[in-house]
Amino acid sequence: MRYGICLANIGTYSDPRVGVRVAEAAEAGGWDGVFMWDHLAFVWGPPSGDPWITLAAIASATSRVRVGTAVTPVARRRPHVLAHEVATLDALSGGRVIFGAGLGGSESEFGKFGEPTDARVRAALLDEGLDVMRQLWSGAEVTHHGEHFTVDGVTLAPAPVQERVPVWIGGNRPASLRRAARWDGWLADSADPTGMRLSPDDVARSIERIARGGDFDVAVLGQSDRGDPAEYERAGATWWLENIHDMRGSLDEVLRLVHAAPRA
Repeated sequence: MRYGICLANIGTYSDPRVGVRVAEAAEAGGWDGVFMWDHLAFVWGPPSGDPWITLAAIASATSRVRVGTAVTPVARRRPHVLAHEVATLDALSGGRVIFGAGLGGSESEFGKFGEPTDARVRAALLDEGLDVMRQLWSGAEVTHHGEHFTVDGVTLAPAPVQERVPVWIGGNRPASLRRAARWDGWLADSADPTGMRLSPDDVARSIERIARGGDFDVAVLGQSDRGDPAEYERAGATWWLENIHDMRGSLDEVLRLVHAAPRA
């Protein structure tokens, strides 16, 4: 089991400098990764910071931890721009990016800007967008004429440092599990202020449905004061992502949690 921090990009953690402080503490404390939400604070109630700028700052301030989003709603991004951002972050971090992708749970972050809110349309944009991104990351010339996106003989340069940027798919519904089976990992969103939404048995059943082995990752987003990471490891999880947001307490309290060894 590897252990990561997952920072809300909302409220206190909308400030990139705070994200860097937490990431430096995480690396010093032996954590394996630092991830960020990708929200527009549900259309800017509380402030939210751009996760890619914060992750770039974190990558510059660290040397070992993996970095990425948990998760980016691909349907509200242009895939060629997103592919470029991920490739650039991979170069800056020396090949440490894990890309978390999902449908996007806040319809207002689409609808308020005239973007499609229909889940079927967003799913189609997600699947085709990921396909375009993977093609661009290959470093080969890409020609793609799909239902939603066109790429007309383009080669992304530079390609990511990693030969294959890992893609983790977020979401707990059957369609999300089927999608995850086609990629490199599943990000199980179990975190909830009132407790853990997914039990270890729930996670085990979903892993069975995904039916992947080998180097396939299963990352559980949760809170160690609500669930025992060891129980999720026994269920088949390969990562525990400690969910950090303002409801976890003050920044000083969070830093004390992060400074502690993750397995403690």
